[in-house]
Amino acid sequence: MAGSLNDISVSDGDAVATEHIPTALTAGGLVYDDGATQIFEPAGATIYVERGRPTEGEWYLDDAGRFCSFWPPSYRACYDLRWIVEDGRIVGLRFTELAGRSSFIGRYR
Repeated sequence: MAGSLNDISVSDGDAVATEHIPTALTAGGLVYDDGATQIFEPAGATIYVERGRPTEGEWYLDDAGRFCSFWPPSYRACYDLRWIVEDGRIVGLRFTELAGRSSFIGRYR
């Protein structure tokens, strides 16, 4: 994980502030509980790899400052992001879809 998170002081479960979302997403690759991985690029591209199969999408902040993603041709979703902190270190992110359909944890590699 990049040192870009060292200056952010948060507790486990705290919401990721809008101004920290780009840093949180691009600080390092994420590994999810099911073994899938994801990389978020600063310019807004994202690559999700599940069972060796990559899928390319886009991420952005909506007008309300929330994290959203778009997966062609038409899937779009927005998420609440919360920090995962262990032993005083940020180790990952919890994503909860605003529509309430899913929640998942990504840990920095």
